[in-house]
Formats: sequence, C-alpha cells, structure tokens
Amino acid sequence: MNRATQHGFTLLELAIVLVIVALLSTGLMVSIVAQRDSVAIAETQRRLAEARDALLGFAAANGRLPCPAAPAATGIEQPVGGGNCDNPWDGFLPALTLGLYPTDENGYALDGWGNPIRYGVTTYTHASCPSSCFTTANGVKLAWNASVSALAPDLNICNTTDGATGSGASAACAAGSRLATNAVALVFSRGTNGGIAPSSADELANGNADRLYVSRTPTPAGANEFDDIVLWISPHLLYNRLIVVGRLP
Repeated sequence: MNRATQHGFTLLELAIVLVIVALLSTGLMVSIVAQRDSVAIAETQRRLAEARDALLGFAAANGRLPCPAAPAATGIEQPVGGGNCDNPWDGFLPALTLGLYPTDENGYALDGWGNPIRYGVTTYTHASCPSSCFTTANGVKLAWNASVSALAPDLNICNTTDGATGSGASAACAAGSRLATNAVALVFSRGTNGGIAPSSADELANGNADRLYVSRTPTPAGANEFDDIVLWISPHLLYNRLIVVGRLP
C-alpha cells in the first residue's frame, strides 16, 4: 500500500510569494496615493477659481482688492479696511473677509490637501493714490482718472527663477521666462508638499516676500521639485469687472 506523499512550500517558493505580495501591495499603495493627489489637485483648482471670483466680487463691491491675511494670525485682511497691506507678497487668502469656506480654526482658506491658500497683491502706488492703489478704496478709479497710462500693477509671474534679477519691489523675471509682469493679484497652493518647507529655488520664490512668483509644469521630488498651483488675475479682468458695476471710469 502506497503512503500518500505530502508536499510543503520550500523556502524559495515562500520567498517568491512574499515578493509578489509586496509588489502588488506597493503598486496598490502607489495607485491609491496617485488617486488621492488627483482628487486634491482638482479640488484645489476649484477652490482657487472660487477664490479668484470672490476677489473680483469683493473689488466690485468695495472698489478695491482686499489685503492678504497675515501669517500666524487669522483669516482677516490686514489691515482691516485696506490701504498699505501688512503682507502684500507673503500673506494668506483672507477667507473670513471674503466669506469663503472651508477654513481651518484660524480662518485661513484651505486647499485640497488641507493647507492654507496663499494670496499676493500688487503694491503699485500713484500720486493720486499714495497708499497702494489696488487695495485702497477707489484707488484704482483715482489713478485711472488721473492717467490711464500710469496704472501699472507689477506682480511678475515666471516659468522659472533662472536668470531672475532684483529683490522686493524690483524682483523681475528673465526676459525669456515671463508669463506676466502686470498681474494685480494671485492665489496659489503649495501643492502636495505644502505641509513642509520648500527646498527648490522655484518653490522658494513663491514664499520669499517679493513680487516675483513661479508657475510651471509640476516636476517630481528632486533638486528642482515643483508642485505649486498658481492662478493670477490680469489687470484687464479686474478693470472689466469694475467697469461692468460702474466703478470705472
């Protein structure tokens, strides 16, 4: 009578199975993370567009753009009532002033990753509006009526910091990298890595308190990582909104 032969897994077979399981698990995790990022990107783009519309609506109602909210404070513009903004280039979207949601416990509007949305605004001045024209009540109208050619909002949007010059109010894109040199305001998200300090030159440019910002195709982690999402407002879009509601000319 033949005794039934029993077979077990060899160590090599077990190792192969474990490797296959690990590969499948890794692929599944990567897929889940990618899906989450895709959802967060779409939601962030929607919230930034909503923020742009809210800024234009605020300008139509008040004859000016709001100042940014200050860091480590609340989601209220600083100073309240506008004028010369406390943090014109490195502030946050004033969600409480604009009535936007969702916000964190301090009232800062959030992107799709749960990080505060940033906001910058031009500091352009003119003899007819010695305080920042675009954030002072009817400042745009005063400058417009004094001299149309004098209206010169000056936020610079580049596709790279390579060749950029100056700092503060003189920061400027290199000639071949200019996307805009006359933006009146912009809103942006620091992207997937917004919860940590940026390290690449292009991401650092979006938080170093000058009038120059970068918007370009995302690149993965590395020497020049970039995943910020930037949306800016052209002066012509703002003027059109002000003309429609009778605040210009």
